[in-house]
Amino acid sequence: MPLIAVATWKFGLGACRETYRNLAAGASALDAVEKGVRVTEEDLDAASVGLGGRPNADGIVELDAAVMCGPGRRYGAVAGIRDIGEAISVARLVMEKTPHNLLVGEGARQFAVEQGFKPRWLLTEHRRLEWEEWKRSRGESESSHDTVCVLALDGAGGLCAGTSTSGIAYKLPGRVGDTPLVGCGLYCDQLAGAAAATGPGEVIMRYVVSFRIVEEMRRGAPPHEACLSALGWIASENPRTGEQPLIGVIALNPSGEWGAAGSQPGFPVAIATSGGTELIEAVV
Repeated sequence: MPLIAVATWKFGLGACRETYRNLAAGASALDAVEKGVRVTEEDLDAASVGLGGRPNADGIVELDAAVMCGPGRRYGAVAGIRDIGEAISVARLVMEKTPHNLLVGEGARQFAVEQGFKPRWLLTEHRRLEWEEWKRSRGESESSHDTVCVLALDGAGGLCAGTSTSGIAYKLPGRVGDTPLVGCGLYCDQLAGAAAATGPGEVIMRYVVSFRIVEEMRRGAPPHEACLSALGWIASENPRTGEQPLIGVIALNPSGEWGAAGSQPGFPVAIATSGGTELIEAVV
């Protein structure tokens, strides 16, 4: 069984490498994805994920994250969690240690603390200064919505998908995007494949994009065709008028075939295999 990891964006390169490193050491796809996503969550240069992510309109960083495993379609997520940078790990524990799938806000934070996570201030000085400048300019929410998404296939054939983001910069407090929502930001089915999406969550949610991609693979479409099909469906119902938001999607099937596509140019994807890790521009 080939080992493979796929991740979104240039800042996902580190996550992709770490995911594959763990796969090569014999880790499950779930363990590898969690550890890979954690790399980006701790990356201060990733302005839309974890520690150092851009805050909401009140200057508070709120994180969304999710994980989903192919076997049994197990799924856990957190949304609007504050003060806890390891959102992907909390999402995993929601899946493994509660009867629930999704915890939000203060409930998610309290659960994380009970599980041993230490609260910390996630707004860095650099992001605070950016936020203050945004307030002075009386700006609206910015189109900063880049989610780190990681898909992995392990040596036993197990599939897993993980996502994490701080969401749209300067969003309304409590806003939740597609990232933690099953079928929207991610979906994983052991027999059909795994998929994840990044971009404007309000659009991705309405089209349940990741589920659509996995269902296309279930019907026999290769991953790259499944990705293009989902984006084509959105475009057909939303004729291009002026500048369109960038939606990026990635997919991986149980055979180790992967695919990616963007609704416009400028969507890099990281791929890690036995041949190494590379960053490529997704097809449009």
